[in-house]
Amino acid sequence: MARTTLTRDEVLAAAASLVRQHGPAALTMRKLAAELGTAVTSIYWHVGNRESLLDALVERTVQEMGAIRPAGRTPVERILSVARTLRRELRERPHLIAMVHERGLTERMFLPAQQALVHEVHAAGLRGARAADAVRAVQFQIVGYLLVERNRERSPAQSPAESDLWDPSAAPDDPDLARALARPADPERLFLLSLRALVRSLLAAPEPPPR
Repeated sequence: MARTTLTRDEVLAAAASLVRQHGPAALTMRKLAAELGTAVTSIYWHVGNRESLLDALVERTVQEMGAIRPAGRTPVERILSVARTLRRELRERPHLIAMVHERGLTERMFLPAQQALVHEVHAAGLRGARAADAVRAVQFQIVGYLLVERNRERSPAQSPAESDLWDPSAAPDDPDLARALARPADPERLFLLSLRALVRSLLAAPEPPPR
């Protein structure tokens, strides 16, 4: 039996879930109606045609990405919190982010996170071009790291694997290094390690020029 009550938000949430799981190609009005237990005409009533639905999903994604808020006691901690949240949100919705990019709204989507980062680098005393460089460096680090992660996740099985290449004999002067490189990488730990080092360097007072 078809549902008698349905809201636009419910339609968009169900559509976003389908896209997240299977990609935009899997989103049809008929499949969405079946997912919601309603008639196709009801979907059209709430969101219009499929193109209008995709536009609404893109706008919804842009708004969700604008909900990132810093947390922490210092500018470094708050910048790291923004970066961790942004990376997580981007990882959780790759198909939706791709749709945002295809519609030319990537810069608008990133603006709230940029504004949060601007606030924190200002709090750390940076101004002007130096503050802008810091914001962009952090943003590029997040996106670049994410692309490397996805590439590693999608790459075919490697033979020999990293664990095979780094047996203790490969670094006889540093066997602990060899053992560490033979273990699987911890992406979250490496992300925080590299980003913390970058942020601290960006916020540090510049060295005086040589006399």
